[in-house]
Amino acid sequence: MHISAAILCTLGASTYAQDGLTDASFYGLSPPVYPAPQIKGLDAWSHAYVKARKLVDRLTLEEKINITYGPPDAISGCAGTISPIQRVGFPGLCLTDAGNGVRSTDLVNAYASGISVAASWNKQLAKDRAHFMFKEFKTKGVNVALAPAVGALGRVVKGGRVWEGFGVDPYLSGVLASETIKAAVGVGVQTTIKHYIANEQETNRSPEGDVASVSSNVDDKTLHELYLWPFQDAVKAGTTGVMCSYNRINGSYACGNSKILNGLLKTELGFQGYVLTDWDSQPSGVASVLAGLDMAMPTTKYLGMTNFTQAIRNGSVPLTRLNDMATRILASWYFTRQDSDFPSPGIGMPLNTSQPHVRINARDPAAKNTILAGAVEGHVLVKNINNALPLKKPLEVAVFGYSAHVPQMYGPSGIGTGWRVGFSSANVSQVLEKFARTFVPPFQNTARYGTIIGGGGSGANAAPYISSPFDALSQRAWEDDGSISWDFEQQNPTVAAEADVCFVFINAFASEAFDRPRLYDQDSERLVLNVARQCNNTMVVIHNAGPTLVESYADHPNVSAIIYAHLPGQDSGRALVSLLYGDENFSGKLPYTVAKKESDYGHLLDPVQPTGAYKLYPQSNFTEGTNIDYRHFEANRIAPRYEFGFGLSYTNFSYSNLAIHRAPLKSLSQYPTGTVESGGQRDLWDTLAEVTLDVRNSGGRKGQEVVQLYLQRPDGSKWLRGFEKIKLSPGQKVEALTRSYQVVFWFEFEKYLIKWFLELESGS
Repeated sequence: MHISAAILCTLGASTYAQDGLTDASFYGLSPPVYPAPQIKGLDAWSHAYVKARKLVDRLTLEEKINITYGPPDAISGCAGTISPIQRVGFPGLCLTDAGNGVRSTDLVNAYASGISVAASWNKQLAKDRAHFMFKEFKTKGVNVALAPAVGALGRVVKGGRVWEGFGVDPYLSGVLASETIKAAVGVGVQTTIKHYIANEQETNRSPEGDVASVSSNVDDKTLHELYLWPFQDAVKAGTTGVMCSYNRINGSYACGNSKILNGLLKTELGFQGYVLTDWDSQPSGVASVLAGLDMAMPTTKYLGMTNFTQAIRNGSVPLTRLNDMATRILASWYFTRQDSDFPSPGIGMPLNTSQPHVRINARDPAAKNTILAGAVEGHVLVKNINNALPLKKPLEVAVFGYSAHVPQMYGPSGIGTGWRVGFSSANVSQVLEKFARTFVPPFQNTARYGTIIGGGGSGANAAPYISSPFDALSQRAWEDDGSISWDFEQQNPTVAAEADVCFVFINAFASEAFDRPRLYDQDSERLVLNVARQCNNTMVVIHNAGPTLVESYADHPNVSAIIYAHLPGQDSGRALVSLLYGDENFSGKLPYTVAKKESDYGHLLDPVQPTGAYKLYPQSNFTEGTNIDYRHFEANRIAPRYEFGFGLSYTNFSYSNLAIHRAPLKSLSQYPTGTVESGGQRDLWDTLAEVTLDVRNSGGRKGQEVVQLYLQRPDGSKWLRGFEKIKLSPGQKVEALTRSYQVVFWFEFEKYLIKWFLELESGS
């Protein structure tokens, strides 16, 4: 069924005018899909499925029910738990965030955030990062990592959780999520791809008082080509969990929406794992279970032992549905080999790290190079006038700005709340008020108390140390017999006339639970301009949790360099200084588009608000279809400041000998005909074309280039469908190969191959 946002608005408005809107006003707008498909043990899941079925057959009714929700009286440092069944040797499960390291514990690493991974455009780095990161989850006894995130994708530019994901493009996001999940499966840790689906704003993400969750009203074509795409990659890669989101989709809550759970996920994509709620987002009892929900977290207020038992006995929930829920959960346990060689669940997750506890150091020294590389490659150089960078042993360095130094207090127990980490540089009281639902916007746009290495909320974790830009610059000054001066306080500081280079460090903070108020900060801009007025070699470094505008100083003649540092993790300063001094080369590319002004983003700039006829039922109509980010700019002929995929290097690259080779498939049907496997019909993953070209490093430094492959459709829209990152020494030439398999686009109810051609672009 094709859902029209316009029809939805018209129906809602007329209903409200006559009778007033209720939940019933939206019934049927998301088509029902029943019954819930049962796990089949497809492809790599076959052995796990057989084991799980045998174990479920041994369980009592109460034991089956007990593993479908977290115990309400759990006392644990885990974000959620599933109770053990000692009788059959099932030890239970520990579930914990986050996407850049284990949250709410100590002696773990803080890796570069998802937005930095996206900016690296490096598949192998994403895989290596995940390998070491999920090893730490395992060492801490965390069975289920509540990561990675591919929603929010980034439709709403001010979205508070954009920094957790892998960029605004579905292909880029899907590939990096796939590498992340495959590494986790290899280590033996379950993953939870989230937040499913069309969860594009924090504003009204969940019910508050009389106001319902925002409804993302999206048609099938847009849903498949954008928002479902990275989830499809995740399912194929072997994710064991899919976390349904707080919002509604076409009027129906995500965790009770049979169309997206039973229809898209479990039928169309052949998902063999389990669907679990985001925390406290179960919208109903029997209805949500029949719609495809398998696990309620952190517990359930609808279907506990008494109610679920009654629902089974009176036939409201078929026993086969409960068996399927239990089988999916246990099959995931077997699929990741957690029935052998796995620590006791939650062994390294103390309830309170400020109290005496058994210390388990989960860090592997072998991860150090990967952590540093992740920080390095997530930096994107977008301006470098007259080769101002790399630096050539400046004698006097001046440092300004609130994002240069570490916060005055930092630690895993510094705030004393479950949301305690990730905010040490921000206004903690504002953050805590927001989570208590008493916050009044606007939220402060920057973290003024120190540099940020990650965003806020459940996506953040606590680092064992922080290498700040100022600390690293000071160390370099010592090594080079230079000098360094600083002023972190003044809005209009005095700059020494003898300063060879002036660094201004600013940031753009974001967090779960709120959307960003602006894409710029006037105080930060004034600081940059005040320094640039006095220093003709001013370099701006922005630690940003999303797109951040620089128009007020981008063309300033004294601003010689601009760097989007993103959220680099614990090695932030060390990574930056290695780039500034040329020990490393910039290779990052923007995973989003930077506009010249906020209005260039159109209605995609802001989250919708509950106003007018929909003041109790906010509606977010995805009327732009697939034209978000770079397709929005191209469709509306708007020139950006910096385009998607852009990033400078200290060297140059040239391309030649482009060749496109169609794969020798014996037959190519208009519609897919293959059997459904994990990730969808088998032939959707066939390689349809290969593109080769020669890439030469024509500059004087070693560097890495990101070759980007785009498809252009007959309607003129461009779609990223391949990328490779290549390391080259000066003068070196290599042949780059990228394959394009997912060239299909959605039309009505089927995917079909249209007439298409390939267009190759450089990322720099």
